[in-house]
Amino acid sequence: MTLRREAFLEHVKERGEYSTPEETERAARVVLALLGAHLVGEVRAQLAACLPEDFALILLNPLQSAEPLPPERFVRATAAWIEGATEQTATWDVSAVLSTVADTAGEDLLGQILLQLPTGYDLLFGHPQPT
Repeated sequence: MTLRREAFLEHVKERGEYSTPEETERAARVVLALLGAHLVGEVRAQLAACLPEDFALILLNPLQSAEPLPPERFVRATAAWIEGATEQTATWDVSAVLSTVADTAGEDLLGQILLQLPTGYDLLFGHPQPT
């Protein structure tokens, strides 16, 4: 089921404790663009189908990462894309967006997403996996 844009952004806003809609949307756009560069195939398409249309298009952007970034580098990349962000604030941004994505996707799809990503992303999605 596709989550409505307003509902998706409201979840991100609550989790990220953003003070403006612009901050919320900026975090969602940056994190989804970076995530989309790391996912491929049916998993990427299934996740896009769960997202509001404009965010699905960002996720489906044809840019691909040359190599999957480890979680720490994903956070640093997020910080580099958000003006004025630090690694600490970017960690907050990533967590707010990816935890909302995890809830939107559901456990089965989240499991498939995590299989495509380097170890440690489970924590960024707010769903630690047993080791």
